Parts: sequence; structure tokens; C-alpha cells
Amino acid sequence: MNQFFYRKGWGDGLPVIPPTAEAVAEMLKGTDLPPDHIVATIIPRKGKATIEKIAINAVMAGALPTHMPVLIATVEAFADPKTRFDTFEVSTGSWAPSITINGNIRRDIHINCSSGSLSPGNIANSAIGRAVGLIVKNIGGARKAVEDMGVIGNPGKYSLVIGEDEEASPWEPLSLERGFPKEDNTVTVFFPNTFIQTVPGGTDAKGILDTLVTMGTTSMSSVILIPSWAKVLAGEGYTKQDVKDYVAEHRKPAVIAGFEEITNPAKMDTENLMILVAGGPGSFIGLLRSVGPGFFNNALVTKKITLPRNWDKLVAKYSNLKPIYERY
Repeated sequence: MNQFFYRKGWGDGLPVIPPTAEAVAEMLKGTDLPPDHIVATIIPRKGKATIEKIAINAVMAGALPTHMPVLIATVEAFADPKTRFDTFEVSTGSWAPSITINGNIRRDIHINCSSGSLSPGNIANSAIGRAVGLIVKNIGGARKAVEDMGVIGNPGKYSLVIGEDEEASPWEPLSLERGFPKEDNTVTVFFPNTFIQTVPGGTDAKGILDTLVTMGTTSMSSVILIPSWAKVLAGEGYTKQDVKDYVAEHRKPAVIAGFEEITNPAKMDTENLMILVAGGPGSFIGLLRSVGPGFFNNALVTKKITLPRNWDKLVAKYSNLKPIYERY
């Protein structure tokens, strides 16, 4: 089956799970929407992303029925013109969809918000991102070197899913910042093509902030601050907006492909700069950056995740599916 799917171009280079009728039916328990409901039309071939087709690709990716609400909300986000999905998914620049999850659903489906959040190891982080890639490829038709013309490519296209560690953050979560009520679960989408990690030049607020400036933070970035660095900043009186304002005031316009960033070169617009508290103990700062931000008139897009009526029962069914590592 895997060799047949691979020759047909339906896979992503890794083994897939057979999307049997039984497996798809189980996946469909993750939503109250009917199988033929069209969530979006996906470029470049304008494929109709029905609930059933989303479920089929979710099964192939190894996702669980509890991941369906996130996948549906993500596809809805892609349909928003502000993401500029129409450009990024087929561009030579090799952008990858970054998916940030907020709300209690993080705990329900075991989204990793702590150590190794962007590493393999958690079904939710890995399979949701992989399912998104298969949805775009199989429903939208963005095939490598046919429609997706990424020159170098991007490993983030396999999976770039993270949850905000709201419990460890000294600030309000991203979802509230984006205008959603506290009880809502949300997914926030944008398209970076660069990932950077570094250690701050000092352990005080100024050392952290100056490091963000030197990392080349752009107006379309996700700054990933581990909880300990976020608490240092908050302890010295900095809010999320203060962090954004500092970066905007001190950074230099990025030079992309021989020209300076053309939007707000004197002071960057911070509306689409994401400050995300995630990651485990340590010293590193992470940065997901969209090179050439503003040039495409793109923006962060946040969508509410809608849960099915049987959510609690579904969560209970898969609640024990998590790794238990041997300790030496």
C-alpha cells in the first residue's frame, strides 16, 4: 500500500497509515460537521477541502480524531487571504506553515509546550503538522517541483506545531492578545521560512532584548521565549508589547535579496510580531522568522477551534496515548 501511494505521489516520503473506511469513520468523530461540508478551496488546483478529505489525510498522517478540530481550524485559516497562503505554499522561498495552539485543548490532546516542543516525539505536534502538509499536497495539489517551487525546501513543512505554555507564562496568552475570550481554543497561523536558536548575551532584560534585536527579528516573526526568560522580562516590568516596542525601536531594517525591507523601514509594525512563551529549562531563545515580511501584505491569522459535542468522551478514549520513558 505504501509503495502504491508513494508512486502515485500521495505521500510525503514517510510511511502512511492506510485510510480505510473504518479509520476515516473514527477520525470523523472529531467533528460534528458532515463529511461533505467544504471547509475551504485550496490552491493551486482549487481542491475542495471537505471534512472527509481532511479526515482521510489526517489518518494517513497518523493523527487522532481529537486532532480534527485543530486541522479544520487550520484549513479555515489558510482560506483567509491575510495569510497569503496563495503565495507562500508555492513560492520559491520555501515558507512553511507555523501552527500555534492556545487554550485547554493543549492539555486535552497532549500538545507539547515545553522541552523539545518543535522536536519529534508527540503525536499531536508531529501528526497535526504532517496532516496539514498532506492536506495541502493532496487536496490543494501543491506538489514539489510541480506547483511548490521551493528552491531549497524547508524541514518545517513536515511539522511546525507548538503550543503556548500558558500556565508558565507571566503574561496573557496569545489568544487573549488576539482578541479571543479566555475560554476559547485557538490556532494561529503564519508562514516563516527561517528558524534560529541562540543564547542571550545577558541574563537580565536588556541582554535578552538586545539579543532579539541582533537575531534579525522581523515584523512577521514568532519569538519563542522559554518561561524563565519571560519571567525575567516581566520581573523588570516588561509586558509583551514592551518587548515588541523595544525590538521595533532598536532593530535595523532587514536586507532581503539585495533590497531593504520596504515597509516601515524607520520603525517596524509590531502587530504581527508574536511573543510566545514555550520551551523547557535552559538558556536558548527561538525565532521563527518570515524573511521579507510585509512585502506580501500578509498577517497573522487566528481562528477559533470548534469542539464536537462528544469531546469529553473522545478525549477520554485517547487520554492514555502518550509516551512513558524509562528512567535510568
